[in-house]
Amino acid sequence: MKSCLIVDDSKVIRMVARKILQELEFETEEAADGQQALDACKAKMPDAILLDWNMPVMNGIEFLTELRALDGGGEPVVVFCTTENDIEHIQQAIESGANEYIMKPFDSEIIQSKFSQLGLL
Repeated sequence: MKSCLIVDDSKVIRMVARKILQELEFETEEAADGQQALDACKAKMPDAILLDWNMPVMNGIEFLTELRALDGGGEPVVVFCTTENDIEHIQQAIESGANEYIMKPFDSEIIQSKFSQLGLL
């Protein structure tokens, strides 16, 4: 079973994403900020990461930069999931090592489509 780390400071977003991903047969773990996510990745690297941009402690870009520097940190497929939808943010995310980008609000169809395109399903 593939694993996905859901990183978002919103408990509601994490809950919705967890429900969708579990329906897609992913094992899920959650983190409320980038530092918690980094600690989780150091303990066990997931197959995929659904990542918010704006979070306390460590934001999505800072987390992504740290993740990609870790041993094995290039492996997880990272999908930014955020309200930041201008071209500058999207470009920065991709340049920082994100594989894909989805806008909030999202639904099951969007996640399924992106994860399928990325070879996760």
